[in-house]
Amino acid sequence: MNHSRRGPAAVLALSAALALSACSSAATDTGADSGPKPVDAVKGEGRTLTVWVMDGDYSDPSLQAVNDAFTQQTGAKVNVQVQAWDGIETKVTTALATSNPPDVLDLGNTQVASFAANGGLKDLTAYAADLKQGQTWLPGLVDPATVDGRLYAVPGFAGARAVIYNKTMWADAGVTAPPTTFAELTDDLAKVKAAHPAADFSPLYFPGQNWYAGMQFVWDAGGDLATRSGAKWTAGLGSDQAQAGLADFKAFQNQFSTPASQTVDAAGPDQVQVFADGKASAIIATSGFVGRIQKANPKLTDADLGTFPMPGKSGKTQPVMIGGSDWGIAARSANADLALVWSKIAASPDVQSKWVVGHEGFIPNSTEGIKAATDQVGDLKKAFFTAALNSKATPANANWAQLEGNKDINNLFAALASGSKSAKDAAHAFDTAADTALNAGQ
Repeated sequence: MNHSRRGPAAVLALSAALALSACSSAATDTGADSGPKPVDAVKGEGRTLTVWVMDGDYSDPSLQAVNDAFTQQTGAKVNVQVQAWDGIETKVTTALATSNPPDVLDLGNTQVASFAANGGLKDLTAYAADLKQGQTWLPGLVDPATVDGRLYAVPGFAGARAVIYNKTMWADAGVTAPPTTFAELTDDLAKVKAAHPAADFSPLYFPGQNWYAGMQFVWDAGGDLATRSGAKWTAGLGSDQAQAGLADFKAFQNQFSTPASQTVDAAGPDQVQVFADGKASAIIATSGFVGRIQKANPKLTDADLGTFPMPGKSGKTQPVMIGGSDWGIAARSANADLALVWSKIAASPDVQSKWVVGHEGFIPNSTEGIKAATDQVGDLKKAFFTAALNSKATPANANWAQLEGNKDINNLFAALASGSKSAKDAAHAFDTAADTALNAGQ
């Protein structure tokens, strides 16, 4: 489950493409109904629902469980079509513009705003209460699926970042338990650093461009990327809270990661290899990186590795950026009634517990689901589930992709880490670009 592939940069071209498509003139459900609606029972005998699922997101048994429950309830059949990642943005854009699109689409949580803003997705606001089924959806999944206060997708599953560390290396430095506070974390890393004084060693390898982890410091301090008031977006990294968070990031990165890491991203050099080679005792990453580390160095067993949610100076775990999947329903779907039933089943507590968590090992879509799953997952995965309870996402704005696609946000954190810009100047440059991008077309 590689959640980095679901970043907003993947949809950089969508706004322009969709604006030229017929989606913008589609006959959409505006959701401007008076009061909430239930997802009605549907008699679907003789009908077939088409569902697009991204390769690697759900296994056949999990999809079959949803489809079986759906067919039992409605009598309709399901045509599951697995989609490759290469070129998917263009393919979805084209499909949503046709008169016969797929009914349900597996979308990255940060993709939803781009499709919804241009009329490609059905407004689900009136059905939100019933679709939630008494659950509290994770903010990192539902917030980016909510545009202008309207819901356009149903949370499916999540992925979150936590600290992955070499327990053996920490134990050799005198640290035998994971930290639960920021002060404990810095003390522990200082001990590891003292035990490994080599210039190319990082107690916690932290690439300067890793803005996903960098934003955790900003959110922990009470700052944010941007806020909205009415129709206007205002970038927020120049606020006092965000400035404090950026200062915390710089201090932490400079103290515990090598100078060579200040301007690079997580892929160059690959942080997995840095960790696997013993050049770092910890990284901040998603759960899939545990397996990647062990593949890079088979000598590192489960007994050698540990995980914990990143503690914040706030006294809580740092808010983490959620990656994951939402289910969108095409605005032009001829089977929207069936699509609602299918999506409700896929988001149900039963499916989330038995299949999303129990079979796939993914983080479920709700806080209740995470708490119920604590005993289902192994020790190495618990930290990622706990981290997801305090989640954030990028602004639900179709133009956010431009800022990530241009690497404006990467460059801000790299400039800050390297000292080429002060926190004030780096934030001013980003906020100026963000104010223009996020309010374009208003």
